[in-house]
Amino acid sequence: MIGCFNKSVILTYLGTALSLFGICSLIFTAENEYISQTDIAVICLILAGICDLFDGAIARKCKRNETQKKFGVQIDSLADVVSFLVFPSVLLYFICGKSNPYWALVFTIIAFYVLCGINRLAWFNINTEKFDNTYKGLPVTYSALIIPCLYVFLGDSLLKSVLPAAYFVLGVLFVLNIDIPKPRGIFYIIFGILAIALITLIIVF
Repeated sequence: MIGCFNKSVILTYLGTALSLFGICSLIFTAENEYISQTDIAVICLILAGICDLFDGAIARKCKRNETQKKFGVQIDSLADVVSFLVFPSVLLYFICGKSNPYWALVFTIIAFYVLCGINRLAWFNINTEKFDNTYKGLPVTYSALIIPCLYVFLGDSLLKSVLPAAYFVLGVLFVLNIDIPKPRGIFYIIFGILAIALITLIIVF
């Protein structure tokens, strides 16, 4: 088989599979009395974000040759397109665009969000060696934290109004030339606790 396989790459694949499951839950799964389609999808988005957060940390601890490092960068970005650009776009359309008279505006925001995201990922890939302690622009992975927070803490009617604007802002932040600190040490614990809290709130409420 072609490719390079290690613990970090397998974790990346797991995150992508969770994202695909989330997309399928929106498209094919009927509503039930226990948990909604959107709840399932948002939980999958959170879990995909956790996989992406920790695959980098695991990769840095793995002994890798130059080819394996380059493969890891490429596979991570390709997975990010699915998990944090396409998947959130389907989620936004499902929440705000299906029966919305302004669906064309929602689609325009989705296209802007995705295009900014792939632009950010391409820029990161050709400048990856320059990013040591900070990122330039907001990493697309942060969508897996910001979108679920909005989903949990905003009511249904407010969510439908705010979410498209939030996607537009995220798209701008993806390509804005600002320094974003890389998560280190305790931030992994904070993000993990926040993810567990969000999933618990989604399931309970």
